Amino acid sequence: MLLVFVLVPLAVEAFWVFWPALQGFYLALTDWDGVSAPRWVGLGNFAELFGDPIFRTSVLNTAIWLVLFGGVSAAGGLGLALLLLRERRGVGFYRAALFTPVVFSLVATALMWQVIYQPDGLANRLLGALGLTGWQHAWLANSSTALYAVLLPALWRQLGYVMVLYLAGLNGIDPVLYEAATLDGANRVQQFRNVTWPQLRSVNAVVLSVIVIDSLRSFDVVWAMTKGGPYHSSELLSTYMYATAFQSLRLGYASALAVVIFVLAFGVIVTYLVRAFREEAS
Repeated sequence: MLLVFVLVPLAVEAFWVFWPALQGFYLALTDWDGVSAPRWVGLGNFAELFGDPIFRTSVLNTAIWLVLFGGVSAAGGLGLALLLLRERRGVGFYRAALFTPVVFSLVATALMWQVIYQPDGLANRLLGALGLTGWQHAWLANSSTALYAVLLPALWRQLGYVMVLYLAGLNGIDPVLYEAATLDGANRVQQFRNVTWPQLRSVNAVVLSVIVIDSLRSFDVVWAMTKGGPYHSSELLSTYMYATAFQSLRLGYASALAVVIFVLAFGVIVTYLVRAFREEAS
């Protein structure tokens, strides 16, 4: 009976996850339009990637997205969790308000922010009210600001999620550790560095995994707001993969992009976990 409980989920996982993944790796080595039979090209798709200027742009934009999206959401989420950790009047309301964007559809979030970014939208009106009329422009139509304008609603949604993860980790820390640190004369900064941060090691691993995966598969908000434009200035690997597959009908090349996304995500997460395990073992 125990074997059945193990084999059934494994079979389902193999059918829905492992087999499609293996098919994706195979298609990355072919030239396929989705209709005719795939034509074997070996590493031709990957060789083409290195000479593709749009691919280089999407890699750079994805790296910027990963650093800013990951750094701001991790630091901001931890800061909010520390700020709202203690139970006091109104703290439940603020926690709920910050988490509310997480339950919104990403497409709905994108459409709402798209209205805010319109030339006569809330963003430009607010700048005008503050006397900053020189900063007013079409945020999503400007190649120098489109990526960062799209990043803001993604962060607005992610901060609450990371905050909840850190709240769970902070609530799991034994208060006795803080009492001992206080008796030893440690101030708040020293308590955070020597007690809080080491105790959040497992939570940090989860947060890193979530951030990296969410960064590399960010698609909905970008596609709904800019479709990677203007002039590919907000193009990410995920949006370029989608456009290549379903607009250009180059599913083999798009599969090679998917493999690159997988390798990047796997490499970052495994590198961090190996480093964390080594530090814990030492």
